[in-house]
This record gives sequence, structure tokens and C-alpha cells, in this order.
Amino acid sequence: MTVTETLLTPLFAAGPGRPLITHYDDAAGTRVELSRATIGNWAAKTANWLRDELDVEAGDPVAVLLPAHWQTAGVLLGAWWCGAAVTDDPAGAKVAFVAPGGTAGGADTVATVSLHPMGLGCGAELDYVDEVRVHGDEFLPWAPVPGSTPALGKSTVDEVVAEARQRANTLAIGPYTRVLSTVEWAQPDGLLNGFLAVLAGGGSLVQCSNANADLLPARRASEHTTLDLVG
Repeated sequence: MTVTETLLTPLFAAGPGRPLITHYDDAAGTRVELSRATIGNWAAKTANWLRDELDVEAGDPVAVLLPAHWQTAGVLLGAWWCGAAVTDDPAGAKVAFVAPGGTAGGADTVATVSLHPMGLGCGAELDYVDEVRVHGDEFLPWAPVPGSTPALGKSTVDEVVAEARQRANTLAIGPYTRVLSTVEWAQPDGLLNGFLAVLAGGGSLVQCSNANADLLPARRASEHTTLDLVG
């Protein structure tokens, strides 16, 4: 099973309608909450697009050059679902995902991710949101992805899942943990601590981008968070 299948399957079984990511952007003054099912749909659309349109196969490098954001979650989980190896190096990548205005020299294909709070496109030549929107909400792999397949840098699927579970245990993240985080998803540690450990533990994430420290105390109260990952 892929990283995505392994981590999302228990979450879907426990309640697909439960919140998975609540994303704040304090610079834009926005808040968006997405359920496990909704993030799963974005991941499936992404996986279908990567496989069917861009010919991404198991082990192919896919560069994700994006900040912590709910759209980034869809990109990451979609890439892993079709067996891609996520990297932060665009050189030689089959596909590179960048924010508006970003560049990715050396990648075969560059897709721009709008990071719009409501999931609107950005009008780029290859606009991730507009491209994936027409693809299906379910993804059916053509063949199993071996656990020995690279998934994050040089780490395999099995190693990434094991590390995510270990970090969830270390951070005491469980099914009812609601994590307030300002951690960026730098690879590998930021991504493992700030995103994958939350999934592995079965918790939910309140991700604060461009965080205003003065707003965090009230946010802890309003979002009923139980654990801080604040850098």
C-alpha cells in the first residue's frame, strides 16, 4: 500500500466527515476547514491527473515546492497515491509543483498551485486546480506499489509510514488530538512532524500560515486544540 492508502484508510473508516485540516492564512485573513473525505477527493483527483495525463509511475520523482496549505496536502497525498517519490529538488523531476510566481528549473513539467483559500485557479499556463478539477474523486491504482518504492527523498514507503507513526507516538498524537501548528512542511522533518505524524496518529490539524502570534491564544480556544507545534 502507498503512504496515502496506509494513512488515510483508517481515517476514512473512523469518520470521513470529521475535520482533517483547518487552514488559516493570517496574511489574507482567511479560514478554511476540510474534512477527511474532501482532502481524500483532492488527493484522488491529483493522483488520477498525475497518472493519466502526466504519466507519473511508481518511483518517479515529483517535486513539491509549496508552503504548508490544504492544497499542498492534496498534492502530496495524490503524488504518494500514484506511487511518486516526493522531493524538494526539481532537477530531473517528472513534475514540479510551485506557488504562483515560483520556478522549478530542470523539471519536465511545472504546475502552478494557486493556494487560493476557496480552491480557485490562478490562470497559470498549467494551473493545478483547473487541471485536476475534472478528474474523478476516486483513485484505483493499476498495480500495487511495493513498500520498497521511494516515497520521500531516499526513504521508502514503508520507512516513511514507520517514521510518521513513530513521530505521532513521540508527540502523543491520537485520534482526538487537535494540533495547532505553525510548522512549515520543509522536507523531510517539517513534513513528517507537521503533517504526516498528524495523519498517522489519527488527529486533525489547525495549520496557521503567516501566523500572527497574537492571534494564537484565541485560536487555541476557538478551535479546541490540544497540542501545539509552534516554531
